[in-house]
Amino acid sequence: MDSRLARIMLLMACILPALVECGVRHYKFHVVAKQTSRLCSSKSIVTINGKFPGPTLYAREDDTVLVKVINQVNHNVTIHWHGVRQLRTGWADGPAYVTQCPIQPGKTYVYNFTLTGQRGTLLYHAHVNWLRSTLHGALVILPKRGVPYPFPKPDDELVVVLGEWWKSDTEAIINEALKSGLAPNVSDAHTINGLPGTVTNCSSQDVYNLPVEGGKTYLLRIVNAALNEELFFKIAGHKLTVVEVDATYVKPFKIETIVIAPGQTTNVLLNADQKSGKYLVAASPFMDAPVAVDNLTATATLHYTGTLATTPTFLTTPPPKNATQVANNFISSLRGLNSKKYPVNVPLTVDHSLFFTVGLGINPCPSCKAANGSRVVASINNVTFLMPTVALLQAHYFNIKGVFTTDFPANPPHVFNYSGPGPTNLNTVTATKVYKLPFNATVQVVLQDTGIIAPENHPVHLHGFNFFVVGKGVGNYNPSTDPNNFNLVDPVERNTVGVPAGGWTAIRFMADNPGVWFMHCHLEVHTTWGLKMAFLVENGNGSEQSVIPPPKDLPKC
Repeated sequence: MDSRLARIMLLMACILPALVECGVRHYKFHVVAKQTSRLCSSKSIVTINGKFPGPTLYAREDDTVLVKVINQVNHNVTIHWHGVRQLRTGWADGPAYVTQCPIQPGKTYVYNFTLTGQRGTLLYHAHVNWLRSTLHGALVILPKRGVPYPFPKPDDELVVVLGEWWKSDTEAIINEALKSGLAPNVSDAHTINGLPGTVTNCSSQDVYNLPVEGGKTYLLRIVNAALNEELFFKIAGHKLTVVEVDATYVKPFKIETIVIAPGQTTNVLLNADQKSGKYLVAASPFMDAPVAVDNLTATATLHYTGTLATTPTFLTTPPPKNATQVANNFISSLRGLNSKKYPVNVPLTVDHSLFFTVGLGINPCPSCKAANGSRVVASINNVTFLMPTVALLQAHYFNIKGVFTTDFPANPPHVFNYSGPGPTNLNTVTATKVYKLPFNATVQVVLQDTGIIAPENHPVHLHGFNFFVVGKGVGNYNPSTDPNNFNLVDPVERNTVGVPAGGWTAIRFMADNPGVWFMHCHLEVHTTWGLKMAFLVENGNGSEQSVIPPPKDLPKC
């Protein structure tokens, strides 16, 4: 369904409550294979309802959403509703073997969750193997009826989903990489709403058009659904007014270029105030470390109404891929709105202070001939997470022994110059460990990048919670002095945050959501290598502070 039509139908549904039950949204997702051509070659991809990107899912704040997923492909599938709090409804969160077993071929599962106190742009995507490369889409949560945006009302809205495209099958790519012990091939192109734009050696490739009318203001809902790359986004001749990230309002500011990591969303206001014409829209990689990336810039066209197709396009030059300052200009400008209606409730005291190193390692692998008997791995506090064969939430809820242990380390096992080259021994411990938190505990996590193999920016995503980004810095975190510079007044609230290459980020949250909640790098290659862990948040008092019972159709392993 066209996204604008879907939004109109939702609005009509709330205007005509006698015809449609307002507050409950029913969707049906058919997971199907679709032969798709890009870059002058064709392959079969896994999609929702045959669409790439998938259909935009619309709802309102506090709506209950039921999505029936029918798996019609030969892969196990799960869907993660990225950024949805899932208060007490961990069974609907979606990460395979964390909150559920996968939906097997030919089976179905109904995801049932409520968008409690949330409004803005999020996303959904597959959360098993690398299927999310093509199985993803936007999740738009409109404010409650009669509640205005805390910024000038736009004339219209446009959804912009950024992604990556491989000519080869992504499952085959990661399987070959795991077999060899080496890094997988980078993508062949980036995409804007599923299209790479103008590329060399393929004259037939379509370019996505964003239609605008002169004098109008548009809300662009930008989603980075890429697997492995942070992206710069800019539009020739136009400044962007940032008003929201990760479905939380921010103090508005104008900027030419935003940076957006996999799993992050950014809402910007675009004033179509330039002379009529066509303007280049560019999505290009950000990587300020010596790591291979796909250097191809995805392009689209901002197309003013009435402009002839033959009109030359106003161009713009993307930032260099290592433009750290351009990225920092955006990141450092983010502040929580902190208004009376939308306050910033950052925890001012901390019950659990955690220090997590995030980075790479090397473990023995006798069968990995290409890597000389070793393989690249990733870890948090030197633990490379081993996925279980029974979902962690099931094991917790039903008290199944032997699935996980609760001794995930609160600090690194070895102290070293974290932002330097690392210790002599680069091996990690492989285990299924979680960190236990009492209900309503306040938590601070300092995420410290390591220089083992190479320093790298890690976009870390926490399921089940939003968190406040209270500080960041370069080099090694200093617990004696760095907290003096924390922003405890109006820090930005997110669900995914970039840990800077060779630096650190500090986040705070309240553990007010019982269940088992995944935290991992949203660069899929790092998740595959083991840069992941989980928090086990205990039940509080009574049923309203406890995990609900599992649904009857919960998939079996």
